[in-house]
Amino acid sequence: MKPAARLGALCLALCCLGGARGLWRSDSHEWHKLIMVHHWPATVCKEVKNHCKDPPDYWTIHGLWPDKSEGCNRSWHFNPEEIKDLLPDMRMYWPDLLHPSPNRSLHLWKHEWEKHGTCAAQLEALNSQKKYFGKSLDLSKELALNSTLQKLGITPSTYYQISDIKDALVSVYGVVPKVQCLPKQGDEEVQLLAQIEVCFSKDLQLQNCVEPGEPVPRGPEARPAASLGLEICKDGVLFYPALNKTNH
Repeated sequence: MKPAARLGALCLALCCLGGARGLWRSDSHEWHKLIMVHHWPATVCKEVKNHCKDPPDYWTIHGLWPDKSEGCNRSWHFNPEEIKDLLPDMRMYWPDLLHPSPNRSLHLWKHEWEKHGTCAAQLEALNSQKKYFGKSLDLSKELALNSTLQKLGITPSTYYQISDIKDALVSVYGVVPKVQCLPKQGDEEVQLLAQIEVCFSKDLQLQNCVEPGEPVPRGPEARPAASLGLEICKDGVLFYPALNKTNH
């Protein structure tokens, strides 16, 4: 083969490899940690007002999110048949608070898979829909957030310092979480506890969501659940509201 031809073949091969790599590992799809997100139905339902119906009175899964990527494979569509064995636990621990009928929960799970799961699937442990949702359920059960908060004496209908909640969670999990609130609105006196994030490394080991000395992100960088108007809790007092079922 002539030198020019060899050079052309080499360039073509490198371009092909680069294209294959780009399917999963381009800069826009690279991520560093997973965020296990639970939200508190009483606060979610307060924000969306009349959209909740018979919400559960316990913390539920919002999602398992890679920290820096979304929608990594738009051709990999959600298929509920792949998680049919998980449905009893999915309905219990990962319900759609805004669309609570069994079929409507599929919309939440579809959103979570196509936005977050397709990126998490870079890991072998999460590289199918059944693995992604199954491992999310496993991590949630291992964290046991509901019973952990109860054992720590953190209960609804109570005011807390945000620092006290963070310190209590660190004492159990050994890592720094992120806590999100619904900002005070109207006649509200304080922010409301809404969401707790606990982070995992790519080998699914607990790690800090915020490293010591790292500034807490604010504004768009805080990864709020934008449709719910949440933000990283401000220093100071928050209220952990009880679920008022008479309003739903």
